[in-house]
Amino acid sequence: MIGYMGGRRLLDSYGRVADDLRISITDRCNFRCIYCMPAEGLKWLARDDLLRFEEITRLARIFVQRYGVRTIRITGGEPLVRIKVEELVGMINAIDPTLDITMTTNGVLLRDKAQKLAEAGLKRINISLDTLHADRFHEIARADMFARTMDGIEAAREAGLWPIKLNMVVMQGHNDDEVVDFARLAREKGYEVRFIEFMPLDGDNIWTNEQVVPSRRIQEQIEDLFPLEPVKDTRPGPATRFKFADGRPGGVGFISSVSQAFCTTCNRVRLTAEGGLRTCLFSLNETPLRDLMRSGVSDERIGSVIETAIWHKEEGHLINKPGFIKPAKNMSQIGG
Repeated sequence: MIGYMGGRRLLDSYGRVADDLRISITDRCNFRCIYCMPAEGLKWLARDDLLRFEEITRLARIFVQRYGVRTIRITGGEPLVRIKVEELVGMINAIDPTLDITMTTNGVLLRDKAQKLAEAGLKRINISLDTLHADRFHEIARADMFARTMDGIEAAREAGLWPIKLNMVVMQGHNDDEVVDFARLAREKGYEVRFIEFMPLDGDNIWTNEQVVPSRRIQEQIEDLFPLEPVKDTRPGPATRFKFADGRPGGVGFISSVSQAFCTTCNRVRLTAEGGLRTCLFSLNETPLRDLMRSGVSDERIGSVIETAIWHKEEGHLINKPGFIKPAKNMSQIGG
């Protein structure tokens, strides 16, 4: 194992350091969530268009060893539909076993995979859960998988993937009446619940500002019952985090991408499943790395391309501002 070797960091022109890498390993998903994908699904990428595990590992090694990236999150689509994903986790973990390797999943396949992932080096997990009601689950995810997702959460706990974070996309008129129930679940089980504002990255183009439930309103609803205390984070992150003032376990966090964007402290960079480097979830362009790698160039050359792309990272997205253009790709094609 060789850790971070250089003094170089991935700086952009606004002084932010990119040290959190999100790697999408597939565009495929076994859900069709209304805030993410069209009901009929999408045309999937061909197998040869996807980055191979060896290519993902090579890029991860460059980010970690040359530029000091410390957190790698594996996403999709649904990452667990990629065959033998635990082998990829093991390959990334071998770069540096102290890496914070995490995953975002819908949990359906976790009963079979949680223990293997933990043994391979996955440290913790985020599980998407937008409702605590089976009928609503079917409406939002357009999949009858509520029981399997709940069992997957339990499997992750049994495997020691902790803390477990639950991601709830809050949508007006769909599930906004459940936010206090989710806070109560966090207190009972020790989970950390992330309340995420509905973003304009859905496949059916149903997003409107009226459907966004501002984080401030959610926080006020929760604090009516469960007073909160802010948690100070040592590293920048998208969530404003809180613990329960009475000392109960668990906590809540708010990802306010629409109402209170965190662009000024954003430390994230993304790789799409086909090897595109994206500097923002809402980027209109991406830097292709797959064909560059396959043409036989050196790590030095790839690093130079990455550095240039990060330097030109956008100041921020333009949601709710003149000139906002929705990206051509939706959430499942970009990687959460």
